[in-house]
Amino acid sequence: MSVSFLDVFTEVATSQDLPCRSYAPELFFAESPADVEYAKSLCTTCPLQAECLAGALERSEPWGVWGGELFVQGVVVPRKRPRGRPRKSDTVTAA
Repeated sequence: MSVSFLDVFTEVATSQDLPCRSYAPELFFAESPADVEYAKSLCTTCPLQAECLAGALERSEPWGVWGGELFVQGVVVPRKRPRGRPRKSDTVTAA
């Protein structure tokens, strides 16, 4: 009999505070790059970080912070870009 992430999560969640249970869920799906980085930092202290990330990868989560990583359109990305046009220094000019 295999143990699912949900079983482990439920058991640990009842025994201690997890960041995703202690903070507003909106934080883990925030638009602001600063809020996303804060959510990712909260995951570093979570005892279920590895299991959460593995579960998100298995489920192909489309959005949000899972296991300390940011998912955008189902892909793990290093950081959230701010809305709007990119800075001119970020663009590559053609020679």
